[in-house]
Amino acid sequence: MKKFTDTHCHLDFDVFDVDRSEVIIRAQQAGLGFILNPGIDLPSSKTAIKLANNFPSLIFAAVGFHPNYVSLWDKNSLNRLRKLAKDKCVLAIGEIGLDYYRQHTSRDLQREVFLQQLDLAKELNLPVIIHMRESSDDMLAILSDWVNSLSNNSKLKQYPGVLHSFSDTLSVASKAISFNFMIGITGPVTFNKATETKDLVANLPLQSILLETDSPFLTPHPHRGRRNEPAYIPLIAEMIASLHKTTIDEVAETTYQNACKLFNF
Repeated sequence: MKKFTDTHCHLDFDVFDVDRSEVIIRAQQAGLGFILNPGIDLPSSKTAIKLANNFPSLIFAAVGFHPNYVSLWDKNSLNRLRKLAKDKCVLAIGEIGLDYYRQHTSRDLQREVFLQQLDLAKELNLPVIIHMRESSDDMLAILSDWVNSLSNNSKLKQYPGVLHSFSDTLSVASKAISFNFMIGITGPVTFNKATETKDLVANLPLQSILLETDSPFLTPHPHRGRRNEPAYIPLIAEMIASLHKTTIDEVAETTYQNACKLFNF
């Protein structure tokens, strides 16, 4: 049976409270062998760890402050994240980054908190899960500096992180790949009119792609408009296989190996 990964979903969100166990069972039935649940603030990071410890060897966690929630950051937040990140189920720092679209918080504060979390990832030798929305120039400059600061013989420099749910240009993706970042592909690649997204994905090297649902958001066709869940990952993989003129087995295997290398599981 094909083994799939969902390297970004939010099963801790309350929209899954009524049937979380059933969602996880469906994911396993669909062939999911690895699920990564990032936090978006301190409470959700704690919940992600609890969920991961309830489903060992299947669900793992990342901890971090999403840019839309950095108003919650205080003088104790960094140390609290540091302590959480030492749990054995935590494989990354995330979801962190810059969001200049919604701008729930100032750009200056977003950058300040982002830089502190990048420093934490470097300290703990953990890869990063990056949220980037309408902020590619600042993001690429920051990531370039950060990667250049890493030790040349460190695994983190070889596999520093992923640009989650990528929706920018091929030029931006290529630049990130030159820093050894991977590119997270989500449900919109399956949308009927998503010509630009399909063109982008067709031109990405398969060795740089990770599969993500971003559940409960970005539900792939033909379930668009309903709540997303990890069991829909094969729909994303199938579209990528079509765009790369290969098999879904090849996409499943390659992206699984990509996830193993990045998250060291």
